[in-house]
Amino acid sequence: MLHGRLLNYLDEVARSGSIRKAAERLNVAPSAVSRQILYLEEGLGTPLFQRGPRKLVLTAAGEIIIRHVRGTLKDMDRAQAQIEELKGLRRGEITIAVMSGLAANLVPRCVADFQQKNPRVKVNIRLLATGDDIMSAVASEEVELGIGFDFPSRPKIRVLNGAIGRLGAVMAPDHPLAGRSILRVSDCLGYRLIVADETMAIRPYLDQMFAKAKLEPEFSIETNSIEVMRHTAMMDGSITFLTPFDIEFEQHLGRLVYVPMQELSHHTQRLMLVSHDKALGALTGVFIENLRSLIERATGSIEQAT
Repeated sequence: MLHGRLLNYLDEVARSGSIRKAAERLNVAPSAVSRQILYLEEGLGTPLFQRGPRKLVLTAAGEIIIRHVRGTLKDMDRAQAQIEELKGLRRGEITIAVMSGLAANLVPRCVADFQQKNPRVKVNIRLLATGDDIMSAVASEEVELGIGFDFPSRPKIRVLNGAIGRLGAVMAPDHPLAGRSILRVSDCLGYRLIVADETMAIRPYLDQMFAKAKLEPEFSIETNSIEVMRHTAMMDGSITFLTPFDIEFEQHLGRLVYVPMQELSHHTQRLMLVSHDKALGALTGVFIENLRSLIERATGSIEQAT
């Protein structure tokens, strides 16, 4: 491993072809530069420069070393830039594409936590209708991150994290069924039921649940708005059916309770965080850590992709 000072000495001598000129640019004594290079040549057992009367020229061994030196210096510059980002010394911007249910709950909470520590970073949240729309935005690099449910595999897309959520009954904490550890669909009859309409991905699971129980309940409200489901459940003793991801904020504040449903125990949704397969910036990495922490709180577990 070459010392950082020596890396700069070697790079500057190779560029200028002169120990004296390199020393002037580096503001050090020529003897210090010459001594360090000689020590390295002795250690390697081969000269790195051909010492002509007017100019130093890299040998074949020197060419190999200088490629390593310049690659290392570039890596160090990138690392320092990322550290500066983490320290808040630079302004930054992150763009995220999300599905509708997450846009009003998990993601805003994550953004708020993130911006408390990184106030100079702007976060753009794009609400997209489908998983395909989100995947296309990530693949085209219009956004850094995509967050949604059950994305299919796709070229140029990397799955960063995932977590499994199961549909369950959601209600206010003072609801008569809120203290139960698990519910059957028959337990929910007799209460106002607020359900996803037929345009939403969770509706088929609910239809299967009622069909399996041989029930045809009357729904008080059918809606394509998770926000309506949450707020109605908080207000009037209704029951709705959502995942822990959908109510993470309300659970945290004690406004809603999630109770597993026996008939829905095998029906899962996988929350997925995806990015382009290129390397991510430091700020994006910090945002991902914040989101991972919230997901773990909401579900108790998280899948980490490599």
